[in-house]
Amino acid sequence: MDIAFTHVCVWTLLAFVLTWTLFYVTNRGKKATKLADAVVDERKDGAAADVIIVGAGVGGSALAYALAKDGRRVHVIERDMREPERMMGEFMQPGGRLMLSKLGLEDCLEDIDAQKATGFAVYKDGKEAVAPFPVENNNFSYEPSARSFHNGRFVQQLRRKASSLPNVRLEEGTVKSLIEEKGVIKGVIYKNKVCEETRALAPLTVVCDGCYSNLRRSLNDNNAEILSYLVGFISKNCRLEEPENLHLILSKPSFTMVYQISSTDVRCGFEVLPENFPSIANGEMSTFMKNTIAPQVPPKLRKIFLKGIDEGAQIKVVPAKRMSASLSKKKGVIVLGDAFNMRHPAIASGMMVLLSDILILRRLLQPLSNLGDANKVSEVINSFYSIRKPMSATVNTLGNAFSQVLIGSTDEAKEAMRQGVYDYLCSGGFRTSGMMALLGGMNPRPLSLIYHLCAITISSIGHLLSPFPSPLRIWHSLKLFGLALKMLVPNLKAEGVSQMLFPANAAAYRKSYMAATAL
Repeated sequence: MDIAFTHVCVWTLLAFVLTWTLFYVTNRGKKATKLADAVVDERKDGAAADVIIVGAGVGGSALAYALAKDGRRVHVIERDMREPERMMGEFMQPGGRLMLSKLGLEDCLEDIDAQKATGFAVYKDGKEAVAPFPVENNNFSYEPSARSFHNGRFVQQLRRKASSLPNVRLEEGTVKSLIEEKGVIKGVIYKNKVCEETRALAPLTVVCDGCYSNLRRSLNDNNAEILSYLVGFISKNCRLEEPENLHLILSKPSFTMVYQISSTDVRCGFEVLPENFPSIANGEMSTFMKNTIAPQVPPKLRKIFLKGIDEGAQIKVVPAKRMSASLSKKKGVIVLGDAFNMRHPAIASGMMVLLSDILILRRLLQPLSNLGDANKVSEVINSFYSIRKPMSATVNTLGNAFSQVLIGSTDEAKEAMRQGVYDYLCSGGFRTSGMMALLGGMNPRPLSLIYHLCAITISSIGHLLSPFPSPLRIWHSLKLFGLALKMLVPNLKAEGVSQMLFPANAAAYRKSYMAATAL
């Protein structure tokens, strides 16, 4: 009886211990789940991904497709998978189309009602001239035309193309922070669509979440500078007389743009300086557009410009930012797109630079069979930073300098520079073709840019000094020369003179270009 009772007690105790252990383990697991809001399967969210991309805009989607075509397993996390409604990213220069084709994504411009653009129509003081993209350019083996479109439609096409590959996982979620261990980024913590907080691990994390990126602050110490604000709206159910041109008006206080973004929609936009920004809420902006901007718009464009205002089109405001590129000191991560580098959007070249960066990064990563070696990946990223300079530095310098020239002024030296740019751009021949090749991303050579900027400065000074060099004209000429230096030198310094002009960088960029052609 005693033995039987002892057995019962032992088994009861064992059952209690097992039950308590099971209860403890279960509850501990629940606590861990509660802390992370989700149990993470490392095989699913960690080892199964070679690359995590934060953001599925133009850059994130294009990079995901490119890396997946190389056999990488890519996990893309995007905050909002709905079609974006943006004013920026509506114009792709010829150079951008070339990069897109090299990535195998040229068909993403189809079926979105994109409009062909063959050049700029430039207006100043009642005069008009057309500056076409150069048809014959020995350095550019692609149809020299741009495309304008609704940005959201283009982004959705890129997302569909990327997600069509089996090794791309496109997920809606909000990335909260990066996972870091001893200076190496291991992945991200994010909230998924059902608000469960979880984490994803990968050897390489790419932050490509735009100009409002929160992650950038934990990786780089560069800050974006707000230069001005771009205000825009869409005039619907109308078509320009010359839809093949982007219409650039040298108005005051700054430039105005009008261009076709679909067969029935026209984008109207203009720049407003921060110190004189009219309120949208109380109707000041509408009054400003009607009374100040509209009268400066050429008659053949004015009716369409006013149509959008009269019909109460939604007014969008976007800050025009400038931010030089800098690499993160942390390993296992790279920042791309507007989170990495911004220039004034006046020349509409942001997507082109981004696609160029993706081509270079892809080529450099291809020889690495394993992205887990943080040191080798860091070497690749450092090489990427140097090789990208010919394109990025040319576009950044041109965009920032060009935007300053477009601002109207009562200062005679500044206005002479503005007039000089108009005359140079619209004069035809080598000057027009050279500037349009730079604007279109068809000639990414910093030396060519410096040459044309110097030529514009000299011709503007010559205009000021004619018919004879009076003391006042000489003074204005010196001021103009100082303005030109002020436009060029800070940008050269920010981009790095040696990195821009060092021949090895240009050769490396051309090598990436040729390698991409063979992909």
